[in-house]
Amino acid sequence: MKLSQKNLIREHLKTKSISPMTALEKYGCFRLAARISELREEDLDIETIHTTINGKTFATYRMKP
Repeated sequence: MKLSQKNLIREHLKTKSISPMTALEKYGCFRLAARISELREEDLDIETIHTTINGKTFATYRMKP
C-alpha cells in the first residue's frame, strides 16, 4: 500500500524535523503547511520553528519533545 503525503510526513516527524524543501524533495509535497495543519487536527503536537537562511525565512516543523 502506498502511503499518502500526510502519512509519510507523520512518519518523518517521528524521528526528525522537516522543512518545505525536504518535503518537496522526499515526498513531492508542495503544501507542507497544509499537511502539518491536517496532522495537528489529528492532535499531533507539532511545533513551528522559524528559520532564516540567506535572508529568507521559512517554517520548519518538528514534534514537540
